[in-house]
Amino acid sequence: MYVIVDIAGQQFKVEQGQEVFVNRLEGEEGANVEFDKVLLADQDGTVTIGTPVLTGAKIDAKIVAHVRGDKVTVFHKKRRKGYQKSNGFRADLSKVLIEKITV
Repeated sequence: MYVIVDIAGQQFKVEQGQEVFVNRLEGEEGANVEFDKVLLADQDGTVTIGTPVLTGAKIDAKIVAHVRGDKVTVFHKKRRKGYQKSNGFRADLSKVLIEKITV
């Protein structure tokens, strides 16, 4: 069984017991969170699609850790003009464990 859920503005395909890296969530490590924006559910080949979300469907999850992603370097250059600029950032992420899926 898998579902497609909207977490913090992004859509993820998740299964029970899976760990997912999402944008930083409010809450401490070890806190339980609940996601109710389930867009699609697949139970043994039977697909249910929400309009836009499934009513009564929810996902119980736990925040495992708050981490930072890999460094991304952004480099801008204009040829023959002597212009170049380097910038970088690291995304703040939360590692979430999907504990229970209720459809």
